[in-house]
Amino acid sequence: MRTGGDFKSGRFGKLRQPAGVHNLANDVLWIYIVLLLVGGLIGFYKANSKISLITSAVFAALLILTAVPGIFERGFAQGLTNTILTVLLVVFAIRLAKTRKFMPSGLMLVLTILTLVLRNLVFH
Repeated sequence: MRTGGDFKSGRFGKLRQPAGVHNLANDVLWIYIVLLLVGGLIGFYKANSKISLITSAVFAALLILTAVPGIFERGFAQGLTNTILTVLLVVFAIRLAKTRKFMPSGLMLVLTILTLVLRNLVFH
């Protein structure tokens, strides 16, 4: 009789993580990517800020590369995602310190912190 029947083995008998855990962490990242792009578009339309649009598109593209399975090895993709999010965290913190206005940099700072926490502590 086998013990540990509740666990499912993947290829080569390695234990797999439940599919929902990995998907939730990736879903959080995709939501953040969409919000980052929407923020860049709003900055462009409200303040005619091309730099906001370009910057959000570049960072979103980098995050998309880390979110799509198979482009990078999983551990590397996780590290790269954390690095990109940390850079964005610093950028939004600096902008908040300069403007002293919560919108939009303060909101994006909170969302970036939330994304980092959810991806690394809750769903990891």
